[in-house]
Amino acid sequence: MGERHRAALDRLWPLYGVPVTGEPLDLAVLFGRRAPLVLEIGSGMGDATADMAAADPDRDYLAVDVHTPGVANLLALVEERGLANVRVAFGDALDLLGHQLAPDSLAAIHVFFPDPWPKARHHKRRLIQPRHVELLRSRLVPGGTLHCATDSADYAEAMLETLTADPGLTNAHRGYAPRPSYRPLTKFEERGVRAGRDVFDLIFTRSPALVSRS
Repeated sequence: MGERHRAALDRLWPLYGVPVTGEPLDLAVLFGRRAPLVLEIGSGMGDATADMAAADPDRDYLAVDVHTPGVANLLALVEERGLANVRVAFGDALDLLGHQLAPDSLAAIHVFFPDPWPKARHHKRRLIQPRHVELLRSRLVPGGTLHCATDSADYAEAMLETLTADPGLTNAHRGYAPRPSYRPLTKFEERGVRAGRDVFDLIFTRSPALVSRS
């Protein structure tokens, strides 16, 4: 890390950082209020997260990543832009979801440009696979949104198949979705588009809980 990132991490982590420890989070204490929460999985350098949070002050954003310079950069953006509605977690998103976030606690989950693990023998490492999607869906409130985006055509096809097969999710569009205005274009995405790669958005909502008639 450069000195800017190292200084931001040292100074701002105690204020805005969230360790992935397995201890359940009290979101009202973490953000100082009760508001709908968006989980950003794989926030990268944090530019898109900062842009979305700035444009959406009535919701809180919890970003999680394992890339230390990215975590540090987002912490710096939080301070520079005065974003009171952003917290940054460092660690495995599945551990955070499984142990620290309660069921029915998230208004939305964003999974933008996750590692596609292109080799077939590595597909088991992909985030969007049935057992992980079940966990993601369980943390959404009924009607909450799971929004994925990728520039890997193979991964997009697998995502669409997996998300469509989940009995608790409903596709908000017929097939792939147009990029919504709230998702900013990232530098990574712009490079991909210039290289001729298509970008695929998938937006699914958690179906309302079934009411027992017994």
